[in-house]
Order: sequence, then structure tokens, then C-alpha cells
Amino acid sequence: MTLFRLKGIWIASLVCALLNLGGCGTSDMRDLDQYAQDILARPGGRIEPIPEIKPYEAYAYQSAALDARDPFRRFYQKDEEALVEEQDSGLTQAMQDEIQNRNKEELEQFELDSLRMVGTMESEDNQWGIIQDPDGAVHRIKVGNYMGRNTGKILNVFEDRIEIREIIRNSQGRWEERQAAIALVEE
Repeated sequence: MTLFRLKGIWIASLVCALLNLGGCGTSDMRDLDQYAQDILARPGGRIEPIPEIKPYEAYAYQSAALDARDPFRRFYQKDEEALVEEQDSGLTQAMQDEIQNRNKEELEQFELDSLRMVGTMESEDNQWGIIQDPDGAVHRIKVGNYMGRNTGKILNVFEDRIEIREIIRNSQGRWEERQAAIALVEE
């Protein structure tokens, strides 16, 4: 482009900008003022009164049955019957702590048979297993992690398998430990 053409474009854009700015300040505001006066001249409306607050009524709990659970007794304190029943169930304190008193890990949302071992990784002092979940995501696990829905604790990680101990209920309703393993899937 030539210098003359650039100067012409620059001057034309400057003239357009000045014309736009000039039109902003000379607008007629009479119709807006008239509308505001019409709104302000309208009569005011009626405001609804505050709703009446009902007084508190105390309620005395009475169970219909004599053997109903007292709702005011702490639910986490175990009575003697519950302790005897728990001891008969085969659930040890260590098992109970594993089931209830820890945060669930990500692989515990899947059934054990839906998880696949696809490899291992090794460093100087750690051996990890590589697990693929049903969604195709890959996870790194090591001894002490949990996987599967039956509180499956990882006991050993080998190159060809992962050994797991699960806590399950048998057909009589007693808790017991069961050994399981996931073998390496070779494709």
C-alpha cells in the first residue's frame, strides 16, 4: 500500500469516530423523564403483613411397643447382647476397623473380578501392580492398598499376580477371611 492510501484510511476512520462521538451527547431524554414521572405518580401498593409465628409445642416421646429402640440412647454404644452377637459372627476388632474405620479407596467401588492386572512397576524398595478398571482407567497399587467390594487388602504384588485377602460373610452369616488373587492378563 502506498503512504497516501494509508493516510486516507486513517483520516476516514478518524472522521467516523468523531461523528459517532458527536451523536452521543445530543439525544432527547424527554420521553424517559415522562415515563419516570408516570411511574412515580402511581399510587403505592399494599404490603402483606408478616405471617404469624406459631408457638413451639413440646412433644413427649412414648413408644407404642416396649421393645422399641429408644431414640435418645446413643446408637454407637453397644449393649451386651450386641457384643455377644458380634463375637458369634466371627468379626474381630481388626476386621471391624478395616470395614468401618477407614476411608474407602478408589478401586473398592468395583467387583474384584471386573479388575484386570495389566503389569507391574518396580523401584529400589517398592513393587507396584498396574490395575485397569472396567472403565479403562489405569491405577497403581501396592501392598497395603485395598481393592474390590469385599474389603480386599493387597498382601503381595508379584510379576504375574496380586494376592489379596478379602473379608466376606459366609452362608451362615459369619465373617471370615478369604484369599484371592488377580493374575496378569497377557494380550
